[in-house]
Amino acid sequence: MFVDRAVISVRAGHGGAGCVSFRRGKYEPKGGPEGGDGGKGGDVVLVADEGCNTLLDFRGRPEWEAESGEPGRGKQQHGADGRDCAVRLPPGTLVYDEDGGGLVVDMVAGQRFVVARGGGGGFGNEHYKNAVQQAPAHAHPGFAGEHKRLRLELKLLADVGLVGMPNAGKSTLLAALSKATPKIADYPFTTLSPQLGVAELDASRRLVVADIPGLIEGASQGHGLGLDFLRHIERTRVLVHVLEVSPTDGSEPAENYRAIRRELAAYSGELAQREEVIVLNKVDLLGAGKEGAGAAERAVKALRKELRVGRGQRVLAISAAARLGTRELLEELWGMLKGRARTWDEAPDRGVGGAGGAGGAGGGG
Repeated sequence: MFVDRAVISVRAGHGGAGCVSFRRGKYEPKGGPEGGDGGKGGDVVLVADEGCNTLLDFRGRPEWEAESGEPGRGKQQHGADGRDCAVRLPPGTLVYDEDGGGLVVDMVAGQRFVVARGGGGGFGNEHYKNAVQQAPAHAHPGFAGEHKRLRLELKLLADVGLVGMPNAGKSTLLAALSKATPKIADYPFTTLSPQLGVAELDASRRLVVADIPGLIEGASQGHGLGLDFLRHIERTRVLVHVLEVSPTDGSEPAENYRAIRRELAAYSGELAQREEVIVLNKVDLLGAGKEGAGAAERAVKALRKELRVGRGQRVLAISAAARLGTRELLEELWGMLKGRARTWDEAPDRGVGGAGGAGGAGGGG
C-alpha cells in the first residue's frame, strides 16, 4: 500500500538526573560530595533509507521516542547516554513542523538529520561544591528533550515520470520497461497510487521510472486523482507523455495531449517547461508488418503536424504490450538524462513509428 502523507510525534530523551552522594570511608567520615552527572537523552534522527518507498509504517506508529539518559551514580560515575531513535524515511520526504508550519528538511538519499535533540544530563552534587558550600545536598534533575509534531510528505524521486490520460497504457509501459508489476486492467484509474520501477539498459545503466496515476481535465483543481499525485512529477527529470494512438473513448491524441499539458502548466509553470518525450502507444493495433509500420509512421507525422512540434521534439511510436520500440525509448531517455549531444542529422523520431524507424513495426522491440 502506497502512503505519501503522515503526521507523527517525535520526542527526544530526557537527560538523566544528577546524583546526590557523599564519600564515606574509614578515615573519611566527611569525605565530601561524589555524585556523578546524569547521561544525555537520546536524539531523534531522521534517516533517508533507499530501501523505503512509502510512509505506510507511520500509520501504525505515530509516536517516536528516544531513550532517556541514565541518572548519575555515586563515586563520580556518569550515567549512560540514552540511545538515539532512528526514524527511517524514503528519500524525497519533505518534513514540516506541524505546529510552526515551516519546512524542516528535504531528505535526500543517505542523509541523517537530528530533528529533536535529547536533553542534557543534570549535574551531580559534586559540581555544586565550593569554598562556602562544601557539602551540597542537591543535584540537577536533567533537562527535557525536544518534542515536535511533524508532517511528512513524500515526493517520489525518479529519473522519468510517465504521464497521460487514464487507459493510455502507462502501467503496461512501466511493466515493459522494468520488473515492476503494477495492476493493469481496462478501466479508468487502474493505477490508484504512483508506482516505481527500475529499468536496466545494461549492467551499468539504470533508470528509475515512476508511473503517475492517470490525470484528467481539472486535475490541478482537485478533480479525479491528479491533485494528490501531481506533486510526484515535480521530482522527475524527464516526462514521457503517453498517448493512445487510437483512443477507445473516441477522443483525439492531440487533444488529450493538450488537456494534460494544461493541467501540468496550471499546477506548476516549471513542469510545463520540463523536457519530455511524446509516445504514441498501442501501435500494434494498427496492424502488423509493413502495413502497420506505415500506419504508425503516418500517425506520428499527423500528430507532429497537429501539435506543431519542432524538429527537436521527440515523438516515438511504440507498443508497450508487444514490447515494440521500448528499447529505443530507453536509449532516448538515457541520452536525454546524460546530456547526450544530438545533431540535426539525427532523426528525432526513433522507434517503431518514428521518421527513421517506422519500418521496425513488424520486428521485435
